[in-house]
Amino acid sequence: MATRPQELLYLLTRAERLAVRRLQSVLDEFDCSVEAWRVLDLLSDGQGHHMTSLADHAFLPAPSLTKLVDQLVDQNLVYRRVDPADRRRVLAHLTPRGVRRWQLLVREVRADWGELEQLLPDGELNGPLVRLAEALEGGDTAGPVKVTTGRGERAVGRAR
Repeated sequence: MATRPQELLYLLTRAERLAVRRLQSVLDEFDCSVEAWRVLDLLSDGQGHHMTSLADHAFLPAPSLTKLVDQLVDQNLVYRRVDPADRRRVLAHLTPRGVRRWQLLVREVRADWGELEQLLPDGELNGPLVRLAEALEGGDTAGPVKVTTGRGERAVGRAR
């Protein structure tokens, strides 16, 4: 691993940009952006999510996320409902068409990334990256580290 912060930042940025470029090349066939894919992926858990959590997951500012969700609603991939627990907030959900679109996209992405998964089996890199993100956020890294994906939270290891 890089020993100097600038080396680590360079490697992380390079890997992220190359990964997004590769992902976008798969999604381009379906006229889908990486941000839209991230929203669909989070909503695929079927629980419904507030706009704030969608914005965080898609790495978008709130106004950009609102525009994106409006587009996904227009495409009949997402619908919004008032949160029954807090009527001031809105929850977004996948439509049946949105579920089918997400299933197609995730199948294609997994097929494309299959060879990369062989390089890092069983999410070998997930634990260290989650611990790094937690440390940079200033969060408590004493307990199990959780990763939130479209399929819910799962422990990926213990923080040190």
